[in-house]
Amino acid sequence: MEKKKKKLLIATDSFVPRWDGITRFLLEVIPGLSEEYDITVVAPDFKADSSGDQGDLIALEGINIIRLPVVNMNIADINFSWFHPIKLKKIMQDQDVLFSQTIGPIGMCAIKAAKKLKKPAIAFIHSVEWELAIRSIDKFKFLLNSFMKMVIRHFYKRTTLLLVPSLEVGELYKKNGVSTQYKVVHLGTDINKFKPTADKKEAKKAVDINSEFTVIGFSGRIGREKNLITLYRAFRRLEKKFPKLKLLVVGKGIKQLEEIFSSDRNIIAPGSVNNVVPYLQAMDIFVLPSLTETSSLATMEAMACGLPVITTPVGYVKDYIIEKENGMFFPFKNSLVLSLKIEMLLNDLVLRKELGQKARQTIVDKFNWDRTIKDIKEYLRYF
Repeated sequence: MEKKKKKLLIATDSFVPRWDGITRFLLEVIPGLSEEYDITVVAPDFKADSSGDQGDLIALEGINIIRLPVVNMNIADINFSWFHPIKLKKIMQDQDVLFSQTIGPIGMCAIKAAKKLKKPAIAFIHSVEWELAIRSIDKFKFLLNSFMKMVIRHFYKRTTLLLVPSLEVGELYKKNGVSTQYKVVHLGTDINKFKPTADKKEAKKAVDINSEFTVIGFSGRIGREKNLITLYRAFRRLEKKFPKLKLLVVGKGIKQLEEIFSSDRNIIAPGSVNNVVPYLQAMDIFVLPSLTETSSLATMEAMACGLPVITTPVGYVKDYIIEKENGMFFPFKNSLVLSLKIEMLLNDLVLRKELGQKARQTIVDKFNWDRTIKDIKEYLRYF
């Protein structure tokens, strides 16, 4: 007799058609978890953009998705749903385990409901929330930092287990008063999907880029914490010296920042895309200028595609990248040093190739997605 599957509720304040690291994580993890669980996803009712792109929902066949209406107000670049404690409690009553992804209205209400119903609540930490919050706004940073830490302590202390992407993140939460037990689950990348192109020129043509141009790229959410203005300034300094140079920025976010990249010379900004692989394969160099990250899934994906990466020494990135072995670093907000590092790679094709090959090998050896999903399943099985 076939064993009855447990019911798993995934509560998230970010999901398709909004594209970010959490969405991409869920689209990868849900198919694997559905082998062992009946899954319900509770997420905001984001509206599709003009392209109508709803994401790769084919991979989510058989998954029950409950959408909650969003508030008509933007905070940074996101609309949140309103708080629905009664609805979340009713949904949670029929579930066995909560797998929370965010501390937003949905995440908070789901954790509160699980606690009241004495159901196990496992939370995956995708970002250092207080750092993300203060990097995402211009004013009241001190007050927001204190408020976010208070909220995080309140809710995460009510969870059963935290899954963190690195030991550093786990210890940081513990230092800031979150006493809940944590386990480390390193993020990974599907190395069969994210892989180098066999023909770089053809890869560029596939996304309508002149194959004679060298492409510097970024993919991810266009938010203030990504500090893309530093990349923009470095690029402007370089294009004077290298006339056949393009900047490719893949993603959506804050409108004012999007406008910088969507209406300027030598810059290509396709917006949010369902499949980022063709764009990564068209790049020659990948840059991550972020001010805060945990693991940076986007960087891992770029490395898996065999790209040399130049990044700030942020989060767990500074542990898996070794200078001039599988990538390069530059100081936060320093567009001059970034431009010099990019120029070094533009002038040294051998170094560029070596860094890309070793970047790919790092992901294959240490950050294979199969290991990530295996670890998540193992910890969820405890409950």
